[in-house]
Amino acid sequence: MAKKPPTPDDGDRLWQAVSGGVEPLQSKRKRAPVARPSATPGAKPITKLAQTRPAPVRAAPPPPRPAALPPLDKSRPAGIDKRTAERLKRGKLGVEARLDLHGLTQAEAHRRLDHFLAEAYDTGVRTAIIITGKGRISQDGGILRQMVPRWLNQAPNRGRVLAISEAQPKDGGTGALYVRVKKKR
Repeated sequence: MAKKPPTPDDGDRLWQAVSGGVEPLQSKRKRAPVARPSATPGAKPITKLAQTRPAPVRAAPPPPRPAALPPLDKSRPAGIDKRTAERLKRGKLGVEARLDLHGLTQAEAHRRLDHFLAEAYDTGVRTAIIITGKGRISQDGGILRQMVPRWLNQAPNRGRVLAISEAQPKDGGTGALYVRVKKKR
């Protein structure tokens, strides 16, 4: 047996059935009486709308803060599923973009990294490699090797990156990072 399509009257009857027994809640607050001005000769009558007090102006609540993203860590890719994390770590995800920061100052490297990630995000690149070099200055390696993970954890880059992982030896080893970029919504 085929159902007939609902009519506008059906919607009205349904609404009446649902809301028919609803009564407004009683407020526990007592309203202050509205003072009515006395009538003066020649004055225009006050409309009911003008007699009511204006509602107090309240500041809009601040927008909700986005959930804090966990920090990126090249030793433990987070933010992606286990299988993708393993593939990223092993260098099995196809690298679609490459950025080489060898020989740059910190300021120039930071600017190029920001621009590179913004462009990768906008163009739909999912996996990129960032080459920092191993460095020889200290036991921890060069300054770019130390700073790039920090820069990736700062806004706006953190909002564009899902995970990072140290690159495989064929792609630069400890002197490079695989970066999994978020999809643009």
